Amino acid sequence: TLRRPAPGAPAAAPVMAALRAEAESKGYILETSHDEIVAKAKREQGAMQAHISQGPETIKAVVEAFKAEYPFVNAQVKEMTGTDEAQRFILQVKAGRAQDFDAGHISDELFKDYLPYLKKFDILGMAQKGVLRIPTEIIDPVNRNIVAVNTGMQVIAYNKKLLPVDKLPNQWEDFLKPEFKGRKFTADIRPTEIASLVPAWGLEKTLDFARKVAAQQPVWVRGATRTLTAMAAGEYALFMGPNFNTVMRALKKDPTGTLDLKVIEPIPVRLTEALGILASSPRPYTALLWIEFQASPKGQKIVDDYHPYGASAFIAGSAQEKLSRGKRLSVVGWEHFSKLGEYQEKVFEAYGFPRE
Repeated sequence: TLRRPAPGAPAAAPVMAALRAEAESKGYILETSHDEIVAKAKREQGAMQAHISQGPETIKAVVEAFKAEYPFVNAQVKEMTGTDEAQRFILQVKAGRAQDFDAGHISDELFKDYLPYLKKFDILGMAQKGVLRIPTEIIDPVNRNIVAVNTGMQVIAYNKKLLPVDKLPNQWEDFLKPEFKGRKFTADIRPTEIASLVPAWGLEKTLDFARKVAAQQPVWVRGATRTLTAMAAGEYALFMGPNFNTVMRALKKDPTGTLDLKVIEPIPVRLTEALGILASSPRPYTALLWIEFQASPKGQKIVDDYHPYGASAFIAGSAQEKLSRGKRLSVVGWEHFSKLGEYQEKVFEAYGFPRE
């Protein structure tokens, strides 16, 4: 369970002054009170521009709630999904063509590309001292200015009419049993679920498992939503590793009631929705409040209600936290976050697919 600093209980003024001086000596900006952040945000002109990777319904709800919290704010938030969009945006940032944007979604594949272009707020330092109400565990401890406000959790999905519960895998290695060989389950060629086992298993065991999965001759697919729709129609019986929130969304839309999911351990849990403030941001303090709000109980509840079930597993009371409570996890935390793209490439190679 993460502990939020108590609102209105920052460190004493002399301590904060010393911390500010230390942060500034390292090139960081550290504000000493939440009121000062709000005051500076009020002085900023124009509408805050941001990207997040959630859908329009979620964006609308969280923006409305954010405006209710800070009535002086005008926020314009757009959806950014997929590697292609993320790559286009970072190219715009590098070329100086994103000067009006304030806060951006940082994909794990492009994490290192973003670092030189982010404003160096010491978000971690401000959270540790109660200036910002953000759980410290979801803040990058090395770079200190990036916050992952959500998580992704991998499960297995199945068609109840095609595969009885007692025949389901109970652990990841069960996918290697003879009864699952020869197009008996689907696997995504973008191997997030397998790559996310590296923290628990280590790279070599994970790659060995990937080679054995390929030898099982699964049905290779790309994209969970389309695959789950096909499963509901009876085309496939078992799906290895789709996102928990994607499966829950499909369950709600499944008119046949044939879809279901199962959690198997270690549960792969990934930090997602990493957010940072661009160094060129014209409204950095509004963006700081925006990131804080998304990590708040109100912001997290909206994500669970609308995304759905995408709120952070590291925040008590979220759907993912309840589902994973007391279970063994494989956590793609900050030490692995920037390496996940590399892990995925290695798993892809282990699957035996040709590279470009």
